[in-house]
Amino acid sequence: MPSFIDEIIGKLFPQKKTPISIKENFVQSETSKADTEKWFGSDEGKKILALVHKNYHYKTAGINDSPEIHILKSPYANGFAISYEHPFDEKTFSMLFFAFGRRMLDLGYNQVSLDRKIEEINDDVRTIEKQYFKPPLSSADLIEQKIDQLYGNISVEKTSINDKASFLKILVTVYSDHLYQKARPFDLFIDDLFQI
Repeated sequence: MPSFIDEIIGKLFPQKKTPISIKENFVQSETSKADTEKWFGSDEGKKILALVHKNYHYKTAGINDSPEIHILKSPYANGFAISYEHPFDEKTFSMLFFAFGRRMLDLGYNQVSLDRKIEEINDDVRTIEKQYFKPPLSSADLIEQKIDQLYGNISVEKTSINDKASFLKILVTVYSDHLYQKARPFDLFIDDLFQI
């Protein structure tokens, strides 16, 4: 039991609580990969992808629809975020996260990492699952010509707050280095991303 002096000192000089911050790599199980593949080719998967694609184009025209899309633009990075709302549920949102990753592989990208970051912010716990992709590089590219960066580096993130899905984000970051060819246009990336 703390003494009277300890209580007063504790009130005058409260100890700061260090917020939790954990980052870990994880692996998508073979069963989960098979489920994603099946969902990606299913009527439900195609319907969800078509809805997100439509709402992306609506947003670029200044129209909001559910689920809401948020456009991210800067000189060296472009992307979009998808709010977790109707018609998503936790399962379809997770499937969409992995389906976008699978699509990156279809576009010729290499998956560099799959990780999860869990951090405490005020009284909430934020979890970010992230897939990171880079264009394939070959030694021949480095010697003979500029490197084809395709669309640039791509990250696919799923953010949850207190174990409840919040949003998905896809961000394309281009190389501005003289060693690389100019990145392909972001609008073409959108067309390729949703082509199934």
